Order: sequence, then structure tokens, then C-alpha cells
Amino acid sequence: MGSTGPEGVEMPPHVVCVPYPAQGHVTPMLKLAKLLHARGFHVTMVNTEFNHRRLLQSRGPSALDGIPRFRYAAIPDGLPPSDANSTQDVPALCYSTMTTCLPRLLSLLRKLNDDPGVPPVTCLIVDGVMSFAYDAAKELGVPCAALWTASACGLAGYRHYQQLVQWGLVPFRDDAQLADDAYLDTVVRGARGMCDGVRLRDFPTFIRTTDRGDIMLNFFIHEAERLSLPDAIMINTFDDLEAPTLDALRATLPPMYTVGPLLLHARRAVTEGSQLDALGSNLWEEQGGLLEWLDGQAAGSVVYVNYGSITVMSNEQLLEFAWGLAGSGYAFMWNIRPDLVKGDTAVLPPEFLSSVKDRAMLTTWCPQEAVLAHEEVGLFLTHSGWNSTLESISAGVPMLSWPFFAEQQTNCRYVRTEWGVGMEIGGEVRRAELAEMIREAMGGDKGKEMHRRAADWKEKAIRATMLGGSAETNLDIIVNEVLLRNRKSTT
Repeated sequence: MGSTGPEGVEMPPHVVCVPYPAQGHVTPMLKLAKLLHARGFHVTMVNTEFNHRRLLQSRGPSALDGIPRFRYAAIPDGLPPSDANSTQDVPALCYSTMTTCLPRLLSLLRKLNDDPGVPPVTCLIVDGVMSFAYDAAKELGVPCAALWTASACGLAGYRHYQQLVQWGLVPFRDDAQLADDAYLDTVVRGARGMCDGVRLRDFPTFIRTTDRGDIMLNFFIHEAERLSLPDAIMINTFDDLEAPTLDALRATLPPMYTVGPLLLHARRAVTEGSQLDALGSNLWEEQGGLLEWLDGQAAGSVVYVNYGSITVMSNEQLLEFAWGLAGSGYAFMWNIRPDLVKGDTAVLPPEFLSSVKDRAMLTTWCPQEAVLAHEEVGLFLTHSGWNSTLESISAGVPMLSWPFFAEQQTNCRYVRTEWGVGMEIGGEVRRAELAEMIREAMGGDKGKEMHRRAADWKEKAIRATMLGGSAETNLDIIVNEVLLRNRKSTT
């Protein structure tokens, strides 16, 4: 697979991986980078300077030293300097990556090619919303594959943005229409690849604007259209889960290959406890002692709560969730980020803490994959981000969803109606209703059916990532027919 260097030493292929700079994108890209490293590639993982600093802060000063054939690099994101330990403003970050990052990436790639200590860059893998990097690959004359880190159903939703504008459904007429449940319930017919009865509210949320010039609406129109440019697309899902949607997408896009769930794929292919396995991506410091606490609980008895890396809520919503969890009667582990509450630090009242002290574990950030895989966890309260959804499906854990933004609403719809493994919390959280939903999901008839369906999907997810399964077979194709294409043509 390697080529010969100037002194006759065989040089490995060198892949540069460029994730979008948010937790939910960095995590799957790192797993894919590990899979390629395990196949003999030299890997350069490109963070933004902001996230580079956050990783050093959360994982320690040696966290980005790398290992043999695996290096980290960083480029500016174009935003004003900040040392905040939180996700950056999403519209500003999207606009900045789209308009300022191409010359910075090209500069990095040229620097890598001039470095005698590393092999020349032979291919790029680029996040599906970082399309400026396709242009960089073209300028270097190397193959480029995209990694779509979200769901296929979410991608189908974004691919319809332009049509929704043409059909006059977007932008919304006025602010009142944004909150009009009847309008949000409008069934969108002709949305190819989307489930029957899909409504406006089930599309990724960036359509919910009254401004045709809205940054996020136009960013996703731009990025979804440019997904026709890479040599191939990898997607972090598996065929059994999203077959109809994948079929529709494949009819209009470059060759598309499922390589997921990447968490199971990497777990099988990367040696546990190895240097490669130890490379991490959490941008918040993980709290210790959590798995030991779970060990002391009964099987299937714990509700795990985590609303991801971006979701924010009001202090009133925080209290409704808190008292709903307390009222459910179940033990729970709740991940409360420092920036979870809008413009404030999340503070729970002493009376709540005293009422749940024997059955609650409150954390700041945790190793979520390991928590969900723990047999004591019986339900996941989630924002329905795709990594969280796949981790829950892979562990066979049903979900109670409170989607916040982007394609989380789309994922939530599919979790409920297509895959049968979840329920949705309404927009306004009420403690008594939440407590009842938790009790139903944990022990009611609907909950039992959700658990049965979740166990079925877990088996299918495992099968997709077994030796010789679709994830490995598809990655073989990507490696041999796309990433190594230039090297084969010169041998």
C-alpha cells in the first residue's frame, strides 16, 4: 500500500481528516481516522485552534502529542479569539468556515507536503459541511471523500431545503407562523426519501426563519448542493436502519457508502487499551467514578440524561426536568454541562438535591458510549443528536427525546415512527408529564415494546460492523477505489 520515499523507505499513504469544529462532528471523524490508521495510513487530524486549546484543557497537556503515524494539526476558524469552554456561536462559525478556511487549509496542506518528517498528503476526508476542503483537494490533485456525520434522514431533509423554498413553504411568512403548530404540521408531499407523512416540523430546524437571507438556511442549501463534488460519500449509519432514504440519496449523489455505526466499527477494529484506542475527542473533561456508581444499581433501572454539546435551556426548563426526574421514582445519571442554561450557570435547588441524594448521580461530562453500554441503563433522555441516537441504538437502549435544533427533530421523528424505539417530550416540559412518560418508558406496555425493538436494532447494528459486515466491506471499497486511487495509477 505504501510508496517509496527518497531514500528507498516505503512511505504510507497520508490522509488528512477535516471535521466540522463541534463535538458531534469531531467524535465520528476521529473514529474513522482511527480505522484508517489501523489500516496503515498516516493520519493528520485537523482541528480549529479554538478546539485544539479545548482538547488540551479537557484531556491534558500531552493529549495532542499524537502517536506514530497519527498527528494533530490546527487552523484558525476566522472568529475572534476566545478561551470559553463552550460551543461557539453556530451561525457565526458556519459562515466563517465557509468563507475563510480554504486558504488556511491549503497553507496547512502545503506545509505538510514540505515537512520531510511526514509522507506527502495523498487524500482528504472532509466533513460533509466543510465543502471548502473539496476545493483544497482539487488544487492538490488528490482524491477526496466526504464523511456525513449525521443521519441519512437528516441529509435528505437538508437536500430538500432548496425545494421547500421553491414550493413557497420557506421562509415562513412572519414570526407568528414560526410558532403556529398548524403550519408546522403541514405535510410535505413529494419529499423524496423522507418518510410518509413527514411534516415541516420534522425537517432540520434551519428552515424556521422569516429571512430568505438567513445564514443557516443558506449555509445548508450551499453545503447540501456541494455534496455532489467529492469522489465518494461515507455516512455514519447502516443500511438496515435507513435503507429507503439511502436509496433515494444514492440516486442523486456520488457513490455513497455506509460505514457505521462508527462507534461499533472502531470498537471492533481498534485494539482496546492500545495507544490508538487512547486518543480521545471529548471537549469537556470527563468525570470519574460514574461506571462504578452504575455498578451499584439494578439492571435496567437507571435513566441516563444528556442533552448533548450544544442544547441550552432556560432555568425554568432545568427545574421542570429536575422535578420530573425526581417524581419518576427512578435512579438517574444526569449530565449537566457548565453552559447548559442560557447565559447562566446551571444551579439546582438544595431541596431537589436532598430529595434525590440516594438515587442520583449528577455529572458535568461523561464517557457516554460506556454509560449507555452499561446494562444498568434502561432509558436515555436525549436531544436526539445523531451520535447519541446511534450510541443508544447500538446499546439497545430506548429513548425519550427532547430535540433542540438542526436535524434532531428529524431523528426524533424516525426514532418514534420508523424505528419504534422512542417517545417525544413536547416543547413545553411539565414535571408531572415527564415523570409519567419516564415511568411508561421504563415499565409500561409502550416501554416494553420499545425495549423489544431496541434489542432488535442493536443486533442489526452489531451485524453491520462485524468482520466481513457492510461497514468493513464499504470501507474497503472507499480505501481501495478512492483514497488509494492516485497511488495505484502510479504503480
